[in-house]
Amino acid sequence: MTSAWLAFWNGSHSIYVNARHKDVHYRLIAEAIGALVPRRDARVLDYGCGEALHADRVAAVTGEVLLCEAAPRVRAGIAARFATNAKIRAIAPDEVEGLPEHSLDLILLHSVAQYLKPEETAALFVQFHRLLKFDGLLVVSDILSPHVGALTDASALLRFAAPNGFLIAAVAGLARTLMSDYWRLRTRFGLTRYDEAAMLKKLRAAGFVAHRSGKNIGHNQARAAYCARPR
Repeated sequence: MTSAWLAFWNGSHSIYVNARHKDVHYRLIAEAIGALVPRRDARVLDYGCGEALHADRVAAVTGEVLLCEAAPRVRAGIAARFATNAKIRAIAPDEVEGLPEHSLDLILLHSVAQYLKPEETAALFVQFHRLLKFDGLLVVSDILSPHVGALTDASALLRFAAPNGFLIAAVAGLARTLMSDYWRLRTRFGLTRYDEAAMLKKLRAAGFVAHRSGKNIGHNQARAAYCARPR
């Protein structure tokens, strides 16, 4: 991740239009991860987890949850939030590199690949292949295709906001986004996009057998998720 994107995520931003939006966003992700956990003693890595507000829901159905976040301020907040939960540990990316081989049952890379260069994502996939158990699962989700633009994302947010009680805030938030640091960074650096063939090729090159999932994790079903297992 470029230093500009890392600084953005480490600072104050308005990606979430209000507290309600942030809460339901992270709750939805935690519920999806929990549904993927294969057994009660599984070790789970959420790589690029953000604030992970509801990671305790994942911890309730698994043995250990490793929350990897590159932004130091966010990582410190995670550590403080879950300080009393022995199943949850906040770690930095360099700590992931030091994990034992074949020690993880499930890895999630959600809404991260678009902020990485293709070679950075490829390197992560190789690392994940080393860390996963032979029957482990990697899920790469919220992948932007070349044909999904900002208007599609905006429409998905409004459809998510309406039944969850923050529609007015979402409309105002979308207007603010056009003047935000996020939009300036997105315009300057762009977002990395993959069609299905490109993502499957990248996963295969790292040693996985992969397929596109029928459902993305999160609210935006115009984006894609992929499930991969070591071969």
